[in-house]
Formats: sequence, C-alpha cells, structure tokens
Amino acid sequence: MINRLLGMIYILMKQGTVTAAELSERFEVSVRTIYRDMDTLSAAGIPIYARRGKNGGICLTEQFVLDKMLITKEEQQEILSGLISLRETRADGEKNILQKLGEFFKTDPVDWLAIDLSDWSGSRKQLYEDIKNAVLERRLVRFDYYGKMGEMSRRTVEPVQLLFKEYTWYLRAFCRERNAWRIFKLFRMKRLEVLSEVFVPRDGSDGEAGAGAEDQKEPALSSAVIDIRIDRKEAYRIYDRFGEEEIEALPEGDFLVHMHADVDDWVYGVILSFGSSAEVLAPEEIRQEVRQRILDMAERYEGTGVKRREDYEL
Repeated sequence: MINRLLGMIYILMKQGTVTAAELSERFEVSVRTIYRDMDTLSAAGIPIYARRGKNGGICLTEQFVLDKMLITKEEQQEILSGLISLRETRADGEKNILQKLGEFFKTDPVDWLAIDLSDWSGSRKQLYEDIKNAVLERRLVRFDYYGKMGEMSRRTVEPVQLLFKEYTWYLRAFCRERNAWRIFKLFRMKRLEVLSEVFVPRDGSDGEAGAGAEDQKEPALSSAVIDIRIDRKEAYRIYDRFGEEEIEALPEGDFLVHMHADVDDWVYGVILSFGSSAEVLAPEEIRQEVRQRILDMAERYEGTGVKRREDYEL
C-alpha cells in the first residue's frame, strides 16, 4: 500500500491531473480503492483533491513539492547540477533521479561540471568503479599494497571514502590486518578484488578518525614555508603548481615562491622537478637537503662516461 501511495504522488507530480480510472488501471486496483487512497493521503496532510468536469480528475496543489520540501529555485538548481556532476562516477540510477527531480522542480539542470575519476589513458577507470561500488554497498575489498619502502603486503579493508588531495586519489578504510584506520594511495593498490562479505560501519567512518597515517604509523611531518627562487621560463609551471598567494614576481622577471607544505619526499620531488631553474633560499636545512640530494644524484653518474654540457663541441 505504501508503494502505491508514493507511486500515486509521483504520478500526480509528474502529470498534474490523472483520472481515478487511469490510476486504478495503473496500480491494478478498483476505483473505490483509489478514492480510499485519496482519503488516506489527505489525512496525512497531502493536498490532494478531485476536480470535476472536462479535463477533471485527481490532482495535487500546484506548489506541493516546493511547499513540502522548502527548497528555493536556486537550491533546486544546485541539487540538479550536483547530480549531473556525478555522471562520470556512473552512479546507479543517476539518470532516473535527474529525470524525476527535474520534473518535480519543473526546471532543467545546468550542465556546468564534469568529473572524471580515471587517468588520461582510462586504464584505471575500473579500479575507481569497483571501489565506488564497494563503498556504496559496504563490501570488503582485498588488494596487494606497496608501502613507502617498496614492500608489498596483502590487505583486506572496509572502504568508506575515496579522497582526492594534492593531485592524488586515496582510499580511507579500516584495515583488518592492522586493526586500525588507514589511508591508502590508489596508485599503490594492485589486483583489487571486491568481496561478497558485507561489513557494518565502525566508529570513525564519518570522516573524523583515521585522517593521518598512510599504510603504517609514521611520525608527524614538520610544516614549513619554503622560499624558492624559480627562473622566469618556468612561469607556466609555477602558476600550474602554486597558489597565487604563494607567488611573488621579482623585478627582473624571475619568481620567488613561498611554498607552504609538510616537508617530505614529495616536497623534495617537486623542488627537484624544476631542475637548475630553481634554488631553495630558505629554510637552510631544506636548502642543504636539496643540495645533498643533487650531489647524490650526480654521484650516480660518476665514472659512467657521461659528459658535462661544456664538454660537448657545439
């Protein structure tokens, strides 16, 4: 009966006015049952009524949906646009939801945002799809995982959230091997399987717990502002990578970047990616660490027959 009552409301919202005979045929009940359903809905506070004469039938007050949901036109558009942005996640039933809400709100959504969870090659698209389904269905996943030192371990986890941060996708999950919340980098996850076993959400699955360690317990990173002088020829990369508030244009055309970051290998990788175009000015300990890494890199090429640029005849 509940499904029939909800179905009646949806049909009336969509079509406006429907005869009792049409509803009885649709739900395979008698016309008398339809009128009893009208009484039930009216007693529940649904503004349903029957209109006589030509083009008459059963209908709802015109503004019923908006009055009951207390949603403004702007808020309706936000909801519809948000659903459109989920299209790239291939959310189940997304098209039906969009169609229904569009009809309820009597408005067309603005297609302003597209989100693609895969890489440019598309090779990892299935990975995101499997994890998404596992999160929505609360199913365990199992995968091989490479730690920071390259060691591989087999993990079984309870996935609760896909997280995108600093150009990288992560999975937040409760790891049964470690008996603790962990954040796993998707690039390091291999041979993922979605298991049939369903798990019950634990405390901390609301996003507050487990926001720290990736894979294993690690010491807290030190935060710093790193001053880096970067050659003007790297301007396009500077504005791609750093926020406007971190960039200072120097009179001679080069840039002074004030990089706010937790100091780890990733930060040194960013600095070194600029090659000879970048020089760390401060803090001194980071400058010396970059210098040492450059020397370590150069040492790898000692005695290999690699020539310096000035050794070539141009």
